[in-house]
Amino acid sequence: MNTLPQQLAAYAAYHRDWRNIATHFVGIPAIVLSSASLLSRPAWPVAGLPLSPAVLLAALLALYYLRLDRRFGLLMTLLLGLVLLAAAGMAALPDGEWLWLSVGGFVLGWVFQLVGHVWEGRKPAFVDDISGLAIGPLFIVFELLVLLGACRQLARQVKALHTPPAGQR
Repeated sequence: MNTLPQQLAAYAAYHRDWRNIATHFVGIPAIVLSSASLLSRPAWPVAGLPLSPAVLLAALLALYYLRLDRRFGLLMTLLLGLVLLAAAGMAALPDGEWLWLSVGGFVLGWVFQLVGHVWEGRKPAFVDDISGLAIGPLFIVFELLVLLGACRQLARQVKALHTPPAGQR
């Protein structure tokens, strides 16, 4: 498994246009939330808590993020927990509303993603490496933190890894 800077740099190579990154700030959360909602049904009570495919997938993602980096892993685990809470609320809605919100959010999220990649002129990262589906949410959290002035050293590492040499630009 590659390091966090390597994973982010590989993903960043597909996301250089600011418009593409901006669409991901909408598209990725919509896809993550709607997917979690769709996977929140069915849910089985285990030790008094609902266990669903969404919970199992979130646990696997949390382990993946924690293995990449402890600080980002903890932050992503917290965010996944919030997504699961929101998704459980959506899954508790009547069938029609739940499907409308979940499928609609999923489709709308992918529309945003695809428009961004049209602007970018590049296919989505997951087409070449399926791990891009897991790195996408981490990438937008990283980009948000960079915009807020955090993670400067990591941002420099990522930029150095995904900036082509002068003769190849």
